[in-house]
Amino acid sequence: MIGTTIATRRFAVALLRRMLQVDLPASERSDEDVEAEASQNYRWNFGVNLADGALFMLAQTFISATTILPFFVSRLTDNPFYIGLLAVIAHGGWFFPQLFSAGPIERTSRKKPWLINLGFFIERLPLMLLPATALLAVRAPGWALTLFFIIFAIYNLGAGIIAPAWQDLIAVCFPPTRRGRLMGIAMFTGTVAGALGAAGSSRILEAQPFPLNFMILFGLAAFVMLLGWVALALTREPVRRVRRSEENRLRIWTRLGRILRRDRNFRRFLIARGLMAVSGMGMAFVTAAAVSRWDVSGGTVGNYTVALLVGQAAGNLLFGFLADRKGHKLSLVLGGLAATLAYAMAWIAETPFLYYVVFLLLGAYISAMIVSGLMIVLEFVGSEQRPTYAGITNSIIGAVHVVIPLVGGALATISYDYLFAISAAAALLSALLMRLWVADPRHAGGEGQLAPSA
Repeated sequence: MIGTTIATRRFAVALLRRMLQVDLPASERSDEDVEAEASQNYRWNFGVNLADGALFMLAQTFISATTILPFFVSRLTDNPFYIGLLAVIAHGGWFFPQLFSAGPIERTSRKKPWLINLGFFIERLPLMLLPATALLAVRAPGWALTLFFIIFAIYNLGAGIIAPAWQDLIAVCFPPTRRGRLMGIAMFTGTVAGALGAAGSSRILEAQPFPLNFMILFGLAAFVMLLGWVALALTREPVRRVRRSEENRLRIWTRLGRILRRDRNFRRFLIARGLMAVSGMGMAFVTAAAVSRWDVSGGTVGNYTVALLVGQAAGNLLFGFLADRKGHKLSLVLGGLAATLAYAMAWIAETPFLYYVVFLLLGAYISAMIVSGLMIVLEFVGSEQRPTYAGITNSIIGAVHVVIPLVGGALATISYDYLFAISAAAALLSALLMRLWVADPRHAGGEGQLAPSA
């Protein structure tokens, strides 16, 4: 029995190693060789990663954790606990695993196998099973709800596990001065496609009976995500030898403590970035405040959504190209100022018309957090530790995103004015700290340079 267990474990480890191709030799190549190969394949990689990003954004509109999925869950149960559970899984499932998967990802010479081989089974395949939950919805709603949450949890955990590999793949394929435009154009294209997808989703939900409407939406999401996986698989990743050190073999908690103690600039960045995440607590309640104050119609709420998407689309292009020229730090500062102004206007507005400007500014804030919030982390450290830095950042910010909506909800029950005032203050403080306290990692010495120790 023990021998069988050991043999099974060895087989599983060998299979995983083969899937991730960690045993494939990577020739000793200089950084110049890797950069030359990346430059040679720049146009190709830009095209396939642009397609993957846009398709991913489109797929998310069919399974939006903000609109579509809560509506589906509400058809299966009237218990609000499950709506809250949906939000916890959506945020926590993606953010928290990164802290633990970053180390193994960091020690492999190729990152694409994590995304293509392992990612197919733990991220893309679960979505293909999602239509089965809608099929069960009428005859066995309890089983449908259970199966839905299992699949949704696996999907989000799987996406979180491989996320540091995706960020490092982008880092090795694109130089710092080209990543902003990739993210900006991909998010712009995805936002436009997402707006069309959202309109299509609304028509499907209205025109088709339950649960056929959700079967169609879930099937579309799985199909589009599969197309994105095909596009990502076409990425030409430059292979480089990973230099293993004593530090990248340490446990993640030991490494976390060392990094935060040693890298003062990164520590300051996390504080400023965490405050930006705190400022986001008011976002979910802007629409509710408009309804409460002026009893705006459903059509007006729909127009607010359009304003949000317009602000996000414009911000994607603006911050993407600006970050390539001036650095991601400036984009984050401007995003924080946009949020400050948005919450201040939401606080003092005397007419619902001004909320169009509020949503435009919040859309710009969202785009800055996506385009530059993800990419700036890649510039704090060299290639050997990029996945760990990405995992630390995403896990810490994810913890804030899980907790802070509860605080926002408590403040909203007291007064929307208090909520928007505190959100504006957090956004302004984060922008000031980012501007005056955090050194731009690109201009402070480039990738691979650590800030002075405290």
